[in-house]
Amino acid sequence: MPPFFKDRKDAGRQLGNAMPQVYRGREDVIVLGLPRGGVPLAEQVATALDAPMDVLVVRKLGVPGHKEYAMGAIAPGGIMILDERVVRAMGLTREAVDAVKEAERKELDRRQHHYRAGRPALALAGKTVVLVDDGLATGSTMQAAVAAARKYDAAAVVVAVPVSSSEACDALAAQVDEIVCLFTPPLFQAVGKWYASFPQTSDEEVSDILVRMN
Repeated sequence: MPPFFKDRKDAGRQLGNAMPQVYRGREDVIVLGLPRGGVPLAEQVATALDAPMDVLVVRKLGVPGHKEYAMGAIAPGGIMILDERVVRAMGLTREAVDAVKEAERKELDRRQHHYRAGRPALALAGKTVVLVDDGLATGSTMQAAVAAARKYDAAAVVVAVPVSSSEACDALAAQVDEIVCLFTPPLFQAVGKWYASFPQTSDEEVSDILVRMN
C-alpha cells in the first residue's frame, strides 16, 4: 500500500479540508500542535479553520534501553499517563520510571521556553481545543495532551490526526468530544510509513511556524 501523504504539509492540508464545518471561523476555537511533528500540520489546520494556533508540548516516556517503546507520556500541569502493563512487563522499578519522567520533564520545560520565546500560552478555559499531531501509534502522548487540555478547563476537546492505529483511535474517541482521523490502516506499523517524506521536524521549524501564526 503506498503512502497516503507526500509530507506533513500535505497531510495538514488534507486534515484541514476534512475538519467539520462547525469548527470554522469561530472565536472560541484554538488549534494546538504537538511538537515537533504535529506543528506543521497544525499550521495548515489553523489556517483552514481561521483559528489561532499554539503548541502543547508533550513528551513520550520511553522504556529505558528501548526509547521508542512508549510506557506513557507527560504534559504541562503535572500530567502523567503511565501504562502500568508495560511497566510490569518490562520489570521496571518506580525509581527507573521516575528517572525517565524527570529527564523528560526537563526537556519539556526546555522546549516550552524555546518555542514561546517569552510569549504567553493561549488560555484554554472555555475554548474548543483542537489537538493536532502527525499520527497516532499508541496514542499515549495524545492522551496526555487531552488530559492537559481538560485540566486547563477547555470546554471541548477535539483530536485531529491524518493517520492512526485503530486501537489508538478507538481509545481516544472515548476520551474526547470528537476525533477526526483520515485513515486507520489495518496494518499500521508506524506513523512514518504513511508519508512519502517524513524527516524530523526541527526546533527552528516549530519556532518559525509559531512566529508566522502569532
